[in-house]
Amino acid sequence: MNNSANSETTNQASIKSLTKVLQILECFSQRDANLTPAEIAGRTGLPRATTHRLVSSLRDIGLLEQNGKRDTYKLGMKLFQLGSLVLHNLDLDSHARPYATQLQLITGENTHLCIFDGAQMAYVERQAMNSSGNTMITRIEAALVHCTSVGKAFLAWQPPTLINKIISDTLIERTPHTLTDGDALLAELRLTRERGYAFDLQENELNVHCVGAPVRGANGQVFAAVSVSGPADRLPLPRLEGLAGLVMETAHKISLELGWTPGRLQSASSATAPLDALSSRPD
Repeated sequence: MNNSANSETTNQASIKSLTKVLQILECFSQRDANLTPAEIAGRTGLPRATTHRLVSSLRDIGLLEQNGKRDTYKLGMKLFQLGSLVLHNLDLDSHARPYATQLQLITGENTHLCIFDGAQMAYVERQAMNSSGNTMITRIEAALVHCTSVGKAFLAWQPPTLINKIISDTLIERTPHTLTDGDALLAELRLTRERGYAFDLQENELNVHCVGAPVRGANGQVFAAVSVSGPADRLPLPRLEGLAGLVMETAHKISLELGWTPGRLQSASSATAPLDALSSRPD
């Protein structure tokens, strides 16, 4: 009985320590790429001594890097290596490419498959038809989360902490149509949850319309999105609405290919919590 109690206490202590580590790593963002231990302590609420100890440990194992002799830190390359390994193990090329290709051939428009890289939507694959009618497969860098259909399709199913972090990191105005107000974006995410897909109506690029849908991993968590995009005059809202079902079907097939079982989410609480959060945003 004592051994069991000691084991439980040890497990709880380990979870608390890991939670503190995650809190520290989540302090960093694209806007705040470099932070001092004092700033990290202020953001996490951890004691300064604890913060200094954990930051030093994270630096020693490569999860954080110190900026020269300055007392500021940034995320380490070890995280990039681990993230790259995760992406490689997903084997998105073989699992998703056939469906992205089929979507491109059916619609005749550009298709995109994107994953969240911690700050933006990273384009894993982009397929477009060239002037001779052949499909070209290219890889491009990244796109903002709040003003793209893939970004909103991803973000609508995320926990409140990530949604609020994206909003607080400043909603950059890409075009006059970009949603730069947090409450307006929350309303859009709520609508995305209800209908199952997201629109980008010239929000990221003038004269370009997109429709995107969420892609789930084996655990039921939304980690990626697939979309169709094209010129606004060729993809007016009625046509986008007509394509939404096809895009959702493609996202569904990719999710199944990745091992997702419909109806089995990571947990009931985590599946519904974002909807509750989207009903009101803290100041």
